[in-house]
Amino acid sequence: MVERLAGADDATLVERAQDGDVVAFEVLVRRYAPTARAMARRVLGGDADADDVVQESFIAAWRSLRTLSDPAAFKGWLLRTASRRCVDVLRRRRDSVSLDGVDVAAPVSTSPEAQATMSAAVADLDAALARLPDAVRRAWLFREQAGLSYDEIARLEQVGVDTVRGRIARARSGLAREMGAWR
Repeated sequence: MVERLAGADDATLVERAQDGDVVAFEVLVRRYAPTARAMARRVLGGDADADDVVQESFIAAWRSLRTLSDPAAFKGWLLRTASRRCVDVLRRRRDSVSLDGVDVAAPVSTSPEAQATMSAAVADLDAALARLPDAVRRAWLFREQAGLSYDEIARLEQVGVDTVRGRIARARSGLAREMGAWR
């Protein structure tokens, strides 16, 4: 049954899920859980909190799915929910986000030297990201990690598109400066 709905667009799946179709919602979960998890892992810096945020976000989405007026906007709506939950976790922590333990794709070369170089570069990027202000880091992660548009980020963060552009520009500038040695 899931396979039959896998090709359906978000609006169709949401409308079916709003009518109580659990299988349609399962397709949405399978479709967007990896994106939500990657975004949450980057923002929160760890798997345990990220998994909790994603699970809580989908539970909240299921419970309030009938309030979604534009079924085609499910992805942004879900990521906005996950983003708010990430912010809640960060507020509870009250300290800077560490990106230690983030899984990194295997390097093209598996030689020890190549692995050490890649690990050092990732550690430097993680450190540089951690030094960015929270709002700037989130905007960059939403754009680069989750692949969201400026408009989607603006809606998630409840700010103007120009603010998003500025935050992403500041993030890119800061990261380019700090990662200059890796060019």
